[in-house]
Amino acid sequence: MMAREESPAAPDWRTTGERIDTLIAASGSGGVIARERSEELVRLVADFYGAGLERLLDLVHQQGRLDDGVLAALADDELVAGVLLVHGLHPYGVETRVERALESVRPYLGSHGGDVELLAVTDEGTVRLRLLGSCDGCPSSSVTLKLAVQGAVEAAAPEITSIEVETADDEDAGAAGPLVPVDSLFARLHAESGTAGDGASWEVVPQLSGLEPGTVAQVGVGTMRVVACRVGTDLFAFEDRCARCERPFEGATLARRLGGRSGDAILRCAGCRAHYDVRRAGVCLDGDSAHLAPLPLLSDGATVSVSVPAAVAR
Repeated sequence: MMAREESPAAPDWRTTGERIDTLIAASGSGGVIARERSEELVRLVADFYGAGLERLLDLVHQQGRLDDGVLAALADDELVAGVLLVHGLHPYGVETRVERALESVRPYLGSHGGDVELLAVTDEGTVRLRLLGSCDGCPSSSVTLKLAVQGAVEAAAPEITSIEVETADDEDAGAAGPLVPVDSLFARLHAESGTAGDGASWEVVPQLSGLEPGTVAQVGVGTMRVVACRVGTDLFAFEDRCARCERPFEGATLARRLGGRSGDAILRCAGCRAHYDVRRAGVCLDGDSAHLAPLPLLSDGATVSVSVPAAVAR
């Protein structure tokens, strides 16, 4: 598979909003009026560019150029789609965006004998899903949701407020699935004892806090070896073992698929040159059903913890 290296100089647009918030907060040191003026400036600039984008789309539509192909290209570009979302100009509705996000993670769920079905998106912003089949090797359905579904849905539809999960067992029992707030999907797996459930333990890994975007690191977590990589602001971790050659990821690199969209992240094994899609939970891209073993992560902004089997924890 041909790949091109992801440019380390590419700006990470996903952190721009955080930077704007930081600058506005800093302006508050000049008093309430200074902060209000900063907030007004941001609103005016955003409204100005939003009006320009809307007019641009109108002109393209009037010229008969805004066809399905162009709309799909706009929706598939992470940066453009994000800007259009901010201004309410995204070509696809929230339900379509959620369904497209789920479609992108179905190969991973299928590799575990499972699937996900979109039941509804309510007016209140709740996404209702049904988990189907089994997820062999996953600590729980909630971990599977975090690894394979939550990130994709949140990126595609940031306006959602919660995810309601239903399983086949729930349906058979005639009970509705639990309502899971998006912000606590992962944190709720913690127990007061520090375990992640089903014999797993959360271990703080200091080396991962400062991992630079576009880089790969191998670290030890207890007696387990873990390979981690950062794509933009997103951090991913897997068991340090190639699913094809079964060797550690010594010398592994991150690349972007030729012709792929912004944010693509392909982990390449230096030994057998197998390629794995990081964002799709480590599914192999070389025409077989191999996939890596993803590990749940939890970050509070200062520290990063990895969930590993209790038997290999310190």
